[in-house]
Amino acid sequence: MWADGGHTGPLVGWCRDKPALTSEIVKRTDDMAGIVVLPRRWVAERTFAWLMNSRRLARDYETLPATSESMIRWSRVTRMSRRLGRPRSAGRH
Repeated sequence: MWADGGHTGPLVGWCRDKPALTSEIVKRTDDMAGIVVLPRRWVAERTFAWLMNSRRLARDYETLPATSESMIRWSRVTRMSRRLGRPRSAGRH
């Protein structure tokens, strides 16, 4: 799992407790000036963009974290089923 430098606190300990999960913190160095593309940062940004396509996830309507997690899973299932249901082009294998 990749995380931003702002998530170095309890997230690292949580990942350490999960046997099948490793974490890598992507940090920005002090000598960088302006806008710099950080490695693997696009993965998180792309994932959040995909999740925001679901109207229900665009705002925090849920009061329980379990409900939010269920909505995220539902959004991912919907996106994956659309991708799998797409007809393949003749040139792709």
